[in-house]
Amino acid sequence: MTFTTFLRANARWLGAGALLSFASSFGQTFFVSVFSGEIRAEFGLSHGAWGSIYALGTMLSAFMMVWAGTLTDRFRSRDLGALVLAGLGLVALAMAVSPFLVVLPIIIFGLRILGQGMSTHIAMVSMSRWFDASRGKALSIATLGLKFGEATLPLIFVFALGFASWRTLWVVIAVMAFAMIPVLRRLLTQERTPQSMAEANETLGLGKRHWMRSEAIRHPLFWICVPLVIGPPTFVTALFFQQVPLTEAKGWSHMGFVTLFPIFTLVSTVALAGAGIAVDRFGAARLFPLIGLPMAIGFASLSASTSLGFALISMCFVGIGIGASNVVLSSVLAEFYGTKHIGSIKALMTSIAVFGSAIGPVLSGVLMDNSIGISAQLAGYAAYFASTVVIGLLAIPRQIKALTPAS
Repeated sequence: MTFTTFLRANARWLGAGALLSFASSFGQTFFVSVFSGEIRAEFGLSHGAWGSIYALGTMLSAFMMVWAGTLTDRFRSRDLGALVLAGLGLVALAMAVSPFLVVLPIIIFGLRILGQGMSTHIAMVSMSRWFDASRGKALSIATLGLKFGEATLPLIFVFALGFASWRTLWVVIAVMAFAMIPVLRRLLTQERTPQSMAEANETLGLGKRHWMRSEAIRHPLFWICVPLVIGPPTFVTALFFQQVPLTEAKGWSHMGFVTLFPIFTLVSTVALAGAGIAVDRFGAARLFPLIGLPMAIGFASLSASTSLGFALISMCFVGIGIGASNVVLSSVLAEFYGTKHIGSIKALMTSIAVFGSAIGPVLSGVLMDNSIGISAQLAGYAAYFASTVVIGLLAIPRQIKALTPAS
């Protein structure tokens, strides 16, 4: 089947995944941070207080994902996705109208659990469950929704802030979320329940069986994977959060460094597509240990960078790693553990990743408070990812071999 034929035959499923992935933008840091100045001014918050509220909401959403993510194993994506979009719309309305500071942490929690958490989770679990031989391509296409949001929404809403109040714009966001509900349900009119798909479409995991989450977390393979799961969100979030100290330490202009971001997004998008093709050809298990390699190169070179040109090359390597990780992670969980309980297993991994995105800025800030500068931290990040490559290449094949029945 050609790529064009694949797109045409599966447009409704892929479109639903991309739609949910795009909707997750409303709860992502790159979008919420657009309104940081207005929110701090409205509620009289310092940078530290706002950061603490945001970290609290993110951490609570990480813990909630452990339970909420299991719902994808029991309910149709069209129903659960519609419910999540409705909740996201209501939270956006709350952001638009609430005058109370005490409600702000709840709103942030809602945006993070429904946006960054559940919208992405439903999209990725659905692609993993609905596709087998073309799982990599399906995941990469669905994730393009998020990449489109990342590339366009901050620019659009920063521009719009010059003409409308920030609260009015959150009403617009609510309307967008509500408008996506009938589109999603129309795209998935033929969807079947996860239970009905068990016999026909589900993929067996290692050992030629389906793994439950309780079984997976008792096996060493799961914990070997965790450093590769938590590393990218932890340290990439820290990098973007500490961009001002980085540019000050390097003597670069902040605006000059920010102009590298669209290229970073473009490279990560290309890597996303390439990873999808590579997963379908070579299998995610072979690629998974290598996720950390471009990250290690990128962070090491950024630590040593003395010019924005050198930094551009560094950011491209980081972009390759972050783009590939999105597809390879979702695929490898299906390969390792099967798809029958993939929702609950990926929910735990997603929770770990979200927790990493919360602790990254905090960890980086504490290190700087203890006189460990951003360049030294970047070198440490590189060492971390290099170690994940070594551990992954040595341990993952051994664990897979032990779980593969003799022919």
